[in-house]
Amino acid sequence: MPMPEPNTDPVIDPVTGFAIPPSWIRLCPDPQALQKIQSGRWVILSGGHLCRRGLTTGTTAAAACKGAVLSLKRSVHNLEITTPIGIPVSLPVVAKEGFCLAVKDGGDHQFDVTAGLEIGAQAWPSEETTLIAGKGIGRIVARGLCDEVGRPAISPSAREQIMKAITQALQDTGLAGVRVELSIPRGEELANETLNPRLGIMKGISILGSTGFVEPWNDHFIGDRALELKEAKKVLVTTGRKGLKFSRVLFPDYKAVLMGSQLDRLAFEKGQESILCGLPALILKWAWPQILDETDYGTVAEMVEIEPQHRNIAKALQMAKEKLPDTRIVLLHKDGCILADMP
Repeated sequence: MPMPEPNTDPVIDPVTGFAIPPSWIRLCPDPQALQKIQSGRWVILSGGHLCRRGLTTGTTAAAACKGAVLSLKRSVHNLEITTPIGIPVSLPVVAKEGFCLAVKDGGDHQFDVTAGLEIGAQAWPSEETTLIAGKGIGRIVARGLCDEVGRPAISPSAREQIMKAITQALQDTGLAGVRVELSIPRGEELANETLNPRLGIMKGISILGSTGFVEPWNDHFIGDRALELKEAKKVLVTTGRKGLKFSRVLFPDYKAVLMGSQLDRLAFEKGQESILCGLPALILKWAWPQILDETDYGTVAEMVEIEPQHRNIAKALQMAKEKLPDTRIVLLHKDGCILADMP
């Protein structure tokens, strides 16, 4: 009997939607590689190397809040959280008598300063369900961020994830409502090691996460992104998850590669059709680190929100073009509309 032909259909990464070539999986020595990739917790690189995704502060906070509510009825040591993209993940927690601690899993992201961070939640029965941002959660002091000035730095997607987790716990316990206070004991201390003070978020860290996962980032991953860039004829580089999402819609014929803040490692091959596309902050700060000097703005996001025609934006865009003279540069508003387009 002839041997069956090897499967040549790509495997789809459930988090990014990236079509993984079967050859990458065949290079992986782990017999569970396919199942790990399909779980969303693992990323495979072109050489067959598996990297583990971490979990966002939003997913970790949702686990803490859900555990706190469940523990009003029983002790909890492990629970399941649904991520914003619908993939369930299991987390260990310590939850008893209305209080829960969850620890942020950084995965294989060697630069994640929040890896291992404890996020806590205290729950009390109540007639109405409310979420309180307590100690260690940053406050927004600049415009153009995830919420209004003065509000806690909890993104809409993370807040929705947390509230869904609390609702699931209420259904499980039979409680009518609950008041939950979320806190990060080391949040204010750790905030100085993050970008938050420069972004306009003070006295704590942010609760974020559009997918629920943190992409792995290490020397292997950076090298693989460079390989992806080299092999594609039409390539688009973006800096963040929103940029990746919008770029795939705006430029469907281009291979979109997420580079994060590692733009200094960016290099295109001669003859490639290339685009750098994303939200303005990282791109403009990379092009001109002094963009905010001698202005009244605390962040690039605030400048773009209030004065999108500011001369420093135009100057930084020109400097980006000088760094990448053969690359089209597209800046996006946070709603996906094009702010600037320099062919």
